[in-house]
Formats: sequence, structure tokens, C-alpha cells
Amino acid sequence: MTARNNPDPAGWRLVIHGGAGIIERSRVTAAQEAAIRAALHRALDAGSAVLADGGAALDAVEAAVRVLEDDPHFNAGHGAVLTYEGAHELDAAIMDGRTRAAGAVAGVSATRNPVALARAVMEESPHVFLAGEGADIFSREQGLEQVGQDWFGTPERRRQLDELKANQSSWFDVDMKYGTVGAVALDGAGHVAAATSTGGVTGKRWGRVGDSPVIGAGTYADDRACAVSATGSGETFIRVAVGHEIGARMRLGGEAAQAAADAVMAEVRALGGTGGVIVVSPKGEALWSFTTPGMYRGQASATTRTVAIFGDEG
Repeated sequence: MTARNNPDPAGWRLVIHGGAGIIERSRVTAAQEAAIRAALHRALDAGSAVLADGGAALDAVEAAVRVLEDDPHFNAGHGAVLTYEGAHELDAAIMDGRTRAAGAVAGVSATRNPVALARAVMEESPHVFLAGEGADIFSREQGLEQVGQDWFGTPERRRQLDELKANQSSWFDVDMKYGTVGAVALDGAGHVAAATSTGGVTGKRWGRVGDSPVIGAGTYADDRACAVSATGSGETFIRVAVGHEIGARMRLGGEAAQAAADAVMAEVRALGGTGGVIVVSPKGEALWSFTTPGMYRGQASATTRTVAIFGDEG
């Protein structure tokens, strides 16, 4: 494994996202904007506390994502969107750049924090990816907190599903307006990690799974290159293998993180997809790249912090 040449306890980095899409000032009320910015700051607080105390990147990304899963403004955990049938099917993944160990779950229905279940799959099972009823059984066996379906839902998510059904203009919410959450981190020892969690897309059917839990697509971490968490048009992100592709361009092609992220997002756009990524590298690069009007996002280090929503910020 390759880490930074000079690991630095003060050199940690944390980047988070809460989704990308049609996020414009005209569509966000002042109260919503304030609440979303506050939630992003809370997630940065949680992850930063781990890293500032010398903790591991893996612990930091889980801590940050848990905060976002518990906030109803984001499409993950409490606040997850509804399937066409009116249920919640949750996906999540986590990956450790030190060893490329990974865990992922899809279509789970009762775990309060799906990112914790993904980590349990990584650490407590011989597998990488569990889905549906089996993942729910494993969650209960691991003693993770269980909740009812009503805990995930909000009146706004029900309204969105009703609107989509009434409109019948597409298969699902192709605008991806209320997005996925994720975090990437670099710790003081020079290791990176990534985590992503989502409720999917409004009106999804037939057990659809997007890129978030797919290792190498929506979630990827490798100390030889970078850590990536993605949000957007999941089908396209899977086809491009976004996370791995960014890492490969950096590791094999020698590209800087921003150049690699921008190039891969351009490829996503060329195939008709939209969205964004957050990236951190063992060299200390910490960034985002998105092709949508806005992206809920933030980043922190030992000396700086930024939170942004709209495309013309930061």
C-alpha cells in the first residue's frame, strides 16, 4: 500500500456530500437552506472529531454518514425516498483504502443506519455485498438498531411519490433532486476511506439498485490513489465504474485528483448521466466535481471548513 510520504496527524481531510441535482436558489427556501447547511456542519463535526483525535478515516466516514442518515433533508435513512409501491429500500457501502476491504448492502428495510450495516458486512461476515431479506436477517443477528418503515418516511417523500405517479412522465425521479449522502476522508496516518448511503430514487421498481452500494461505482477507496463517493444517475455511474475509474486514472495515468474527477464526470455526462463526486487522496487533495446546478457538500481540515449548496459557491 502507498500512503503519503510524510504522514501528519494534522494533515487530515474530510469531504461530504448530501446529493447533487436540480438544486437552485429558486427551489430552496431560506428555512430549508439553513437546515441543510446546519446538517452538513453537524456531519463535518462528527467526522472531524474522529480525525482530529487521531482516529481512522474509516471511523470518520461512518460517523459523518450516520449524521446525514438521521437527517430528514437527505435521501438516506430517515428521509429516504419511497419506491413505487410506497416502501423504503435502502442501500449503503463502505470501503477501507488500507486493505480495500469493503462492505455493502442493498434493499434493506429496517436498519436505522445502513452504513453501520455495510460496515458489519465488511468486518463480521465473509462477504462484501448482502441484499434484501438476507441483509435484514444479518442486521438483526449483529444487534444493529432496528426501526419500522414509518421511521424512514416523511410527508415530503410521500408528496414526491404522489406527484411522480400523477405526472407519469418518466420511470422515476430522473432529476435526482434530493440525493444520496456520502463521505471520504484522509486520516493523519495517510489512509483513505469512503462511505455512501441512499434511499435510491423516488418511484424505483423491481428491486432496483443504483451505484451507491456498488464497489467501484458509487463507492471506492484505495490508498494507492484516492477515496470516492458519488451521487447522481446511478445507472450511468455503474456503467462508467466512476469510483474505480477516477482511481485508475490517478494510479495508472498519474493524473491529479481534480483532473481525474472532472474527466470521469465528463464521461458520465457524455453518456447522458448527471451528478457529482467527492474525492480525497493520500496526497491531501480534497475536492468535488459535479455537472448539476447544485450539490449539497462540505469539506474540513485541521485549519479550514467549507459548506456549500449551489453551483456558484466555493
